[in-house]
Amino acid sequence: VVNGEANLQQALIKDKRLENLYVLAASQTRDKDALTVEGVEKVLMQLKEDFDFVVCDSPAGIEKGAHLAMYFADEAIIVTNPEVSSVRDSDRMLGLLASKSRRAENGEEPIKEHLLLTRYNPQRVSDGEMLGVEDVKEILAVTLLGVIPESQAVLKASNSGVPVILDDQSDAGQAYSDAVDRLLGKEKEHRFLDVTKKGFFERLFGGR
Repeated sequence: VVNGEANLQQALIKDKRLENLYVLAASQTRDKDALTVEGVEKVLMQLKEDFDFVVCDSPAGIEKGAHLAMYFADEAIIVTNPEVSSVRDSDRMLGLLASKSRRAENGEEPIKEHLLLTRYNPQRVSDGEMLGVEDVKEILAVTLLGVIPESQAVLKASNSGVPVILDDQSDAGQAYSDAVDRLLGKEKEHRFLDVTKKGFFERLFGGR
């Protein structure tokens, strides 16, 4: 699409489950350097004519792909794990959002930043093996959008090719749904932040 070899209608893939969701996949054959600021802007401007939300999924790190994903952003969701190395990477990304985006270059309102904390395990936090929510918030100083608990449901969903948010029986699916609601301006209390206490029979029989 960037090179003009196909139009958006040819490249967009409609999701089979959700009527309003379309995916524009990255090329599996071209080098990532094939993307340019001008080309990405052209595609985004076309998408804005038909869609209320255009979500750019960025690669990890601060290389060209991540820069292109965030350059034209109005809002950014910083996804991090409660580990020091991941939080440090996120802090570097926040620095780029504040200084290298189009909004920053033009002196416009800054990008609205949100924090999504994934793979959170309250028991490991309690045991001192993982950073807690407050620790991460203090380091990054970004509004907390959601906390996604570490869950087997995520691995299962990934292996089956089904988004975990569609599994509304899983804690991870519910946490993602809550995060979406908050992004849309709804008030939602954060869940899955504390260690789940075992019931009497679980303690008696050693259940987890």
